[in-house]
Order: sequence, then C-alpha cells, then structure tokens
Amino acid sequence: MNPIVVTGTDTDVGKTVFAAALAAAIGARYWKPVQAGDDDGTDRERVRRLARLPEGAILPEAYRLRTPCSPHRAAAIDGVTIDAARLVLPALDGSLVVEGAGGVLVPVTDGLLFADLFARWQAPVVLVARTSLGTINHSLLSIEALRSRGVPILGIAFVGDAVEDSEATIARIGGVRRFGRLPLLDPLTPEALADAFAANFDLAAFR
Repeated sequence: MNPIVVTGTDTDVGKTVFAAALAAAIGARYWKPVQAGDDDGTDRERVRRLARLPEGAILPEAYRLRTPCSPHRAAAIDGVTIDAARLVLPALDGSLVVEGAGGVLVPVTDGLLFADLFARWQAPVVLVARTSLGTINHSLLSIEALRSRGVPILGIAFVGDAVEDSEATIARIGGVRRFGRLPLLDPLTPEALADAFAANFDLAAFR
C-alpha cells in the first residue's frame, strides 16, 4: 500500500477538494477515518462525486459523528467513545488517500491530536493551505507541529488565488516542497477539477 495523508492548516482550506483531485489523478482509494458533521453531506460523498471513484474505492469512516465540531467534542456530544485502536491505516493493495479533519492539532480524543495519529502512521503528509491573509503563520506552525512529532512531510499544496510571495516564503522558511496551487473553481465540477489539477501539479511528485 502507498498511503498519502492529506491534512490542512485549518478547517475549510480546501483539503477535501484537493484530496478528491489527488485520488482521481493517481487512481487511489479514499478514506476519512473520522467525519464530524453531516448536515451538508459527508466528505466521503463529496469526494466520490468530485473524483468519480467507484463505490468500492471510497472506504467507510471508522467514526461518523453528527455534530459539526472537533471530533473529540463531537464524540462527547453524540455519546460516542472514539477508540484510537480503530484508527489504523487499512491494509490494502495500491494507493490510498487519507484525509484528516480540520488542522493538524485538532483533537481526535482528549489525549490524541491528528498530528499524533499521523506520527503513529508514519505515512507521508501533504499539507493543504489557503493563500489568503494569515497563511504564512498557519502554515509554518503546522509544519513545525508535524516535524516536531517526526511526521514525514511530502510537501505543501495551496488552494486559492495566486499569492506568489506567501507561497514561496512558506516553502523556503518551512523547508518543504511546494507542489503547486489549485485555483478556486466556479462551478466546481469533476471535469474542471481534473483539468485544474493536471494543469497545476506534477503527478510524478505524488508517486
């Protein structure tokens, strides 16, 4: 198995859209171990639609929580106990894209952060960051949090309008590979997403 973990500098930075594009481009399965909040549908359903992956390529969540907030709090509200022993990478052939929830320091349980979980997995991580104001601070803090735990960082991918100085500064100071930037797409369709990913990212970097 060749897993790649997709995480973000914050919530709503575009990591689900990026994860869908990446999974479609490399022909990977997709897994989101913890889904918190499903009023607007789940990220699994969104990825299946955007990536046009077959049903069997979208793995069910280990935990699907109703409340839209940090998993540790959503679990408490929903009356669910998250067992970290269930959050292990599935044993599969081929490639797997795994998506975290929120940012790297979001609590999965009261004593386990997503960055801690990534450290256990030791799978390469792609950090997704928005290009808007504040991204330098959020990105560098996320990089430090991952690196301090020994998490292998494959590189950083940006989402949004081009901000060359911010993107270059993060890659230089953070000492990470800059993969490219996914523009904001309207309308966001499977075809537009596939075309944008192909135009802005080198597929070989993820293999």
